[in-house]
Amino acid sequence: MNTITSATTIPGLVWAYRLRPGVGKPERLSDDTDRASLFAEDGFLWLHLSLVDARVPAFLEDAPGLNEAARTALTTHETHATITVDDQMLFGTLVDFQREFDQDTRDIGWLHFVLTDRMLITTRVQPLRSVERARMLIEKNAAKFSRPIDIFELLVVEFQRTLISLVIEMTEELNLIEDFVYENAPRDERRRLAPVRRTIVRLHRHLRTVLTLMRRAAASDDEEMPLGFEDVAGRLTGRLEAVDHDVYALQERARLLHEEIDSKLSSEINRHLYILSIMTAFLLPPTLVTGFFGMNTSNLPFSGGGAGTEYAVGLIIASMVLAWWLLKRVNIL
Repeated sequence: MNTITSATTIPGLVWAYRLRPGVGKPERLSDDTDRASLFAEDGFLWLHLSLVDARVPAFLEDAPGLNEAARTALTTHETHATITVDDQMLFGTLVDFQREFDQDTRDIGWLHFVLTDRMLITTRVQPLRSVERARMLIEKNAAKFSRPIDIFELLVVEFQRTLISLVIEMTEELNLIEDFVYENAPRDERRRLAPVRRTIVRLHRHLRTVLTLMRRAAASDDEEMPLGFEDVAGRLTGRLEAVDHDVYALQERARLLHEEIDSKLSSEINRHLYILSIMTAFLLPPTLVTGFFGMNTSNLPFSGGGAGTEYAVGLIIASMVLAWWLLKRVNIL
């Protein structure tokens, strides 16, 4: 029974939608949809699969219109962004953020995709934030999406919106850290700042990579790229550049804040060293006096009579007064 089910169902299916231009409600396909009709009916298909199921690569072998490079792009486990234009197909890997069942995270995730004029196939290992939000928008109003490339644009737009929300969150965190840094109370905020800086640096690096890949793909031959991709790439590049400026400004602010924390800590350390040096300068002459009178030699001054200790104490006080006068003389105090 299990063998028959595994042979007829779509392995690793997260969801599958068939969209028809002008129809406001998408058709959600079940995992027992006939594979022969899955890619053959009218409209276009968005198929989203989980790579946790090891049967997905074998299933994609039967997907029509995909070359070997496209199938490899869907099943790869590489963790860097790629966008390739080939034979009027677009395929590669996009950056996204992972999500748990009950909350979103800042952990980087990877969405693998293949785009043709009749379908969009996406795969992933962990659940992703932008993909889930795109699915909800399609459920709400599918009539806005007349081509597979419209869904691709939506995925990148939702990634950009996620970036904006993260920028706002990290701006608030930097504001709180900044308030503590400029307070008089001594606090080391480097431990709190470090994960924020690390997240910002990773965002900026991946965002610059996606921007470069998008420009490169848009510069491909018109005969190679999917219909309408050049206009879509131009809009997406503009959106990503706008948020990239915000991420870069945030990165610079975090760097300057880190330098300010280091400067404040250095000033605090210098103040402590100054106090320690002053104490050493005051205590060194009395130490010399007590060391002198502590020698086990004959004919020490004040060794005879009953007032030797008082004289030694007077010498200690006099040496401290002399040290204070010298420090004032050279403007150290």
